[in-house]
Order: sequence, then C-alpha cells, then structure tokens
Amino acid sequence: MFMNDIIQLNESEFASQVLQAPGPVLVDFYAPWCGPCKMLSPLLEQLAAEFRARVKFVKVNVDDAPGLAMRHQITGVPTVMLFRGGLVLDTFVGLPNPRTLKRRLEELAPAPAAATA
Repeated sequence: MFMNDIIQLNESEFASQVLQAPGPVLVDFYAPWCGPCKMLSPLLEQLAAEFRARVKFVKVNVDDAPGLAMRHQITGVPTVMLFRGGLVLDTFVGLPNPRTLKRRLEELAPAPAAATA
C-alpha cells in the first residue's frame, strides 16, 4: 500500500529526515508482523493528511533498522516518537489514544491562524 503522506525511512536517512528536520516529525517505529502496528496505520495516515505541511510523518521498520531501534531504546512496537530540532519531545509505546496523539500534534504544530479581513 502506498502512503502519500508518510515516508518510509532506513537508518541512513534518519538523521537528515528526522534529526535535522526544521519542524516537528512523528516517527512510527513498527514491525510488519505487529498487529497493533497495523491497527495504528490508518490513524497515522489520517493524521498525516490532516497535518500535511505542519508535521512530517515517517515510519521506521525496526527489523530493518535494529541500530536505530537500539539507539532510541525501542522496547516494544508500535512506538511513536515526536521529534523537533533533533530532540525527542514525546514517546507513546503501544497503541496511542487517537485524541491524545492528535492533541499533542496540535500543540506541536498549531494550525495557522485564519486570516481576518
């Protein structure tokens, strides 16, 4: 399945795409065999479309990137981490509450104020 708004990363791309990104980045550390990871995907796709241009969404397969998983102390999948300026601002291990995750993204990347004429 092709995800328009979610970038699949490998270990070599992580630093440039996540740690050096100018704005907030949501990283989904997942495994293809993980049931809760599959349940999380539709929510992340919906949020990626909603927060397009405000938050970058990326996925990292922990089976393909064991070094990254170890470096970020991933002990269970899915693990969702929110980065900004190379720093981890938040971590959700397991299936996050959709409202909690959306509220956190809104705090990190508020919608531009509507122009008033």
